[in-house]
Amino acid sequence: MNRNSTTKGRQMIDRRRFMTDAGSAALAFTILNPKLVKSSSANSKIKLGLIGCGGRGSWIARLFQQHGGYEISAAADYFQDRINEFGENFNVPTNRRFTGLSGYKRLLDSKVDAVAIETPPYFHPEQAAAAIDAGVHVYLAKPIAVDVPGCYSVAESGKKASQNKLCLLVDFQTRTNALFIEAIQKVHDGAIGNFAFGEASYHAGSPWQRFYDILQADPNNPENRLRAWGLDRALSGDIITEQNIHTIDVMNWIMNQQPIYAVGTGGHKVRTDLGNCWDHYTLLFQYPQNVGITFSSRQFEGYGTVPEGIRNRMFGSKGVLETEYGGQVLIRGENFYRGGKTEDIYKLGAETNIATFYENITSQKFDNPTVAPSVQSNMLTILGRTAAYEGRPVYWYQIVNNEERMEPKLKGLLD
Repeated sequence: MNRNSTTKGRQMIDRRRFMTDAGSAALAFTILNPKLVKSSSANSKIKLGLIGCGGRGSWIARLFQQHGGYEISAAADYFQDRINEFGENFNVPTNRRFTGLSGYKRLLDSKVDAVAIETPPYFHPEQAAAAIDAGVHVYLAKPIAVDVPGCYSVAESGKKASQNKLCLLVDFQTRTNALFIEAIQKVHDGAIGNFAFGEASYHAGSPWQRFYDILQADPNNPENRLRAWGLDRALSGDIITEQNIHTIDVMNWIMNQQPIYAVGTGGHKVRTDLGNCWDHYTLLFQYPQNVGITFSSRQFEGYGTVPEGIRNRMFGSKGVLETEYGGQVLIRGENFYRGGKTEDIYKLGAETNIATFYENITSQKFDNPTVAPSVQSNMLTILGRTAAYEGRPVYWYQIVNNEERMEPKLKGLLD
């Protein structure tokens, strides 16, 4: 992305407007019954192209197919073996299967109505911008970017999408869940009183262990690094951006404002892979009114320790909010809210977003409310990451103005 697009991004989301936009959008997500959306009056199916045909891409392509309102008409992936397998599984003609780093450009030239972008996060801003410029609706995986300029690029793409009557939806599952929505709305309405402090955590094993041998076989091979992208800091944004963003997004949703600064530490001390991503973080996010939220994450074996998973707690003068992705959501205290369990959030959240994407396209709803809060949550992960990398307090205003790019080693890859 060039300096002009970065400047435009800043003009759209400056320090004064950023949280206002994100906060108002945070509660504007539409909850739809995926089955009901199939009854839309659309005359034909939406021609969908999949960009990124690995495990997540293939899984979500099946959900798009099961929805009934989409036709998977093209696919792009760097690797020939992946695109062949995907093409056979989804009946994509060979002349509509595109490989190489620029395969997505050829896909966009192939007459699709919409794309689902499921590539490594480094590529998301460029691919989303190209799709919007091509007049194509965008379903974008989280995280939206690995650095601040990338975040501004996606913010600009969201603005341009609305201007050009296109949809850009970011696929966060948690914000579609009725229990999360109701509980956090109650908190915003005063259910737990004045905030005292909070906790956010994401403790889990490594989802990349099957790629250790691939990377270790030849760590200098660029195709090996691309296959094992979750172990590459520049391709993934590190674990705090690529994975931990789920719990940081809930923290952002609860607080409904930006922090003052973050401070903390972390490292790569436990995992045996040759990647340059860290395997744990410990941070403090300091908010106004002297409200601190501690954050910790690990991405290695926990040997049965509990609790694990994606968890947030917020303590207040009247009660406590407790949430877990795939677990219990409730409010304890003076304004008790029983809530319930969210076991189906991973799949149902994606199904709901796919249905919402279809409804927005066919009903011509182009306000794109998922973009602003996704940009802010992504930037919060970069705030925490930078503070840990540099071993010092890093302030929000410094991150908002950060022009540093993360650049992976792509030399040797086929275009």
